[in-house]
Amino acid sequence: MDRLVVAMAVLRICSGGIEIGAALLMLKFNQLEKALAVNASLALVGPLILISTTTIGLVGLSDKLSAAKMVWVLAGVTCLMIGILKK
Repeated sequence: MDRLVVAMAVLRICSGGIEIGAALLMLKFNQLEKALAVNASLALVGPLILISTTTIGLVGLSDKLSAAKMVWVLAGVTCLMIGILKK
């Protein structure tokens, strides 16, 4: 099994665990204000996981992609991040 794929999968599993934990916290607190605070903290986790998994994937592909294709991939990731983080 490819170690980079395993690393990406582990990050996504951790992300899912954090999401489930946050949902359980929301149910435990049972208050709208606290639920919104927990939800706001998740807004930080999602992009960090996206950047991390994408970086791991790109490192693994760096020897197989031409420089031009790498620029297109990075441009796409940049557009995703702008779309996610733009207010």
